[in-house]
Parts: sequence; C-alpha cells; structure tokens
Amino acid sequence: MSGHSKWSTIKRKKGVNDAARAKVFTKLAREISVAVKEGGTDPNNNSRLRDLLAKGRAANVPQDNLMRAIKKAEGNDKESYESIVYEGYGQSGIAVIVECLTDNRNRTASNMRHYFDKFGGNLGTSGCVSFMFEEKGIIVVEEENIDEEKALEACMESGANDVSFEDGIIEFVTDPTQLHNVAEALTGMGYTLSSQEISQVPNNYTKVEDEEALRKLALLFDALEEDDDVQNVWNNLENNEDLPEL
Repeated sequence: MSGHSKWSTIKRKKGVNDAARAKVFTKLAREISVAVKEGGTDPNNNSRLRDLLAKGRAANVPQDNLMRAIKKAEGNDKESYESIVYEGYGQSGIAVIVECLTDNRNRTASNMRHYFDKFGGNLGTSGCVSFMFEEKGIIVVEEENIDEEKALEACMESGANDVSFEDGIIEFVTDPTQLHNVAEALTGMGYTLSSQEISQVPNNYTKVEDEEALRKLALLFDALEEDDDVQNVWNNLENNEDLPEL
C-alpha cells in the first residue's frame, strides 16, 4: 500500500492553495450533480452524495458551496455529465487509470490522447490496465505521533479490512460498500479524517529510477489532474515521492 499512501500525500500537499481548492470544488460539483440526479438531495438516503459531502469537508470546501452545488443540481442545472474511464501507460510502463465526468466525450477523448502522447505514454483500450488494480475504500488519517496499537484496535472495531502506517499517515482499507460506515465509526473514535474515497489500488507496484522518465510521469499526472473533466488519476508507480515538483 506504500505507493498509494505516498501519492495520496502528494495530492494533499498540492491541494493546499486557494487555486487548487477551487479546482477540487469544480470537480466535486460535477460529481454532486450526477449523484443528486441519480439518488436525490438527501444524503441520508443517497450514499454517494453523503460520501461526496464528506470528501468536500475533508478538502476544506465551504459548506455553503456544497449546498449550492446540491441546489443547482436539484434545480435548473441542464448540464449532463457522462462517466468515462480511460486506461493507458505512462513512461516506463507505469499503468494509469483516469476517471472522468464529461459533457463532451469527443473533447475529453482528444485531451486524454494528447496528454499521453505528449509525455511519452500510450492511451490504451478499455481493460488494458484495470485488471492490475482492485477497487477499495481508502480512509486516510494524518497524525504526527501514531499509536499503532490503538489504530489496529480501531481497524478491527470499525470493520475496516486492513490498516497501514507510514510517514505520519494511517491508511485504513475497507470494502467499497462499507466506506461510509467505517469512516463514521473512526470519526466516532476520535479520528480526524483527511480523506475518504473509493480508490483503484494497484495489486503490484513498479519502481522507476530514471530521472527523465520520472519528470515525464510528473508532467502527465499534473496535466491529467489539471483537466476539469478528470475526477481521479490512479497509477502503480511505487516511488511517487521521487516525482519532481513542477
């Protein structure tokens, strides 16, 4: 799980400035729109919306912004978003999954192809790398002084499947269907959650040592993350901490 934890850390560090927070809200608003249209405005009866609101709070998105997004989706929001998943390879054969919500399939497909081509990768066909990943619920807690024994007990009591520790981060792993229940249980135990989301977790990781390959991977990941149509980017790079800052 180490590679996933490190990438989560990098994404959180990149998300501290106001511009990045605005980008997070733009993407979140799309997901909220889809969730409301599929399951209604009541988070108690709409688990997807409930998890998105929790995700927004963890990212410090103001509550008023989240409520406005719900009202817009409930009202006269004529925008309709389609969920599309792209798969491909970056430099050194690193597997990449890109989850998108788009109102223009042609634009998004063109952009994805451009990013992969520009930074030395290859956009593949559906299923070309997804078999290398497994969908799991991931809950991240940041603590300077981790009490591992306490966290292990919390893992068992909350219903999580596994827990790992690294660099001031506790990562709880759950069945995707139990993400909300486990998150609520951990919150009730006094943990402050930095993030909770359903993730594509690699079954195996690949380490890349070539500096130029790492630079191009960083450029690819950054370009994908900056695209408004992209909701999530998953990869199986083991040493994400070695990616250069752009």
